[in-house]
Amino acid sequence: MKIRSSEITMSAVNKSQYPTDGIPEIAMVGRSNVGKSSSINTLLNRRNFARVSQTPGKTRTINFYLINKEFFFVDLPGYGYAKISKSEKEKWGAIMERYLKDRKELCAIFLLVDIRHEPSKDDVMMYEWIKYFGYDCVVIATKADKISRGQYQKHISIIRKKLNLEKDEKVIPLSSLKKTGVEDVWNEIINKYNEHGYEITVD
Repeated sequence: MKIRSSEITMSAVNKSQYPTDGIPEIAMVGRSNVGKSSSINTLLNRRNFARVSQTPGKTRTINFYLINKEFFFVDLPGYGYAKISKSEKEKWGAIMERYLKDRKELCAIFLLVDIRHEPSKDDVMMYEWIKYFGYDCVVIATKADKISRGQYQKHISIIRKKLNLEKDEKVIPLSSLKKTGVEDVWNEIINKYNEHGYEITVD
C-alpha cells in the first residue's frame, strides 16, 4: 500500500464533530499501552504521526486520520488503564457508544491485543461491543517481535479462545519494530473496504 498523504483532520468527542462527507472508516481500538499509536505509525510508515499520550488512559477523543484523501483511520481512545476513575471510565463508555451506534461509514474495527498475554476482561468486553453493534472485527496481535515465530500459533490460539472469535475472524501478528505483518494488515484493510463497496487505490 503506497501512502501518498496522511493528515489528522479532527479530534472529536461529540457526534456533531464527526466527519460528514461519507468517506469510509476503519477504526482501531485497544488497551492503553497495547501499542496502538506505534502500530498506526508503522502502517503509515511515519514515525510520530499518531502520538502516544503522555498520560495513559486520559485520552478521551476520537482522532480521524485521513489517508490518501480516500479513507479514514479512526483512532479510538484506549481503555483498561487501572488508575483512571470511575467517572473517567463512564466518559470513555459514552464517547465510544456515541461513535459505534449507527456509524454507517465504519467498515470494520481492528481490535489490538498484546500477543504475549491472554486477552483481558476489557478486551473481551470490547470485542463483545464490536459484535453487539454489528461491525466486522479483525484482531491485531501487537508486539510480535517479543516472541518467536514458532510461538505465534500457540498465542493466536489462546487469543481466539479467550475472545471466542468466529471462524472467519482473523488474528494478525504485527511488530512495529520488525515490520512483521504490515502487508497482511493492509490486505485486510483493503478487503474490508471492498466488502463494503469502496474501491481504494493501492499503488
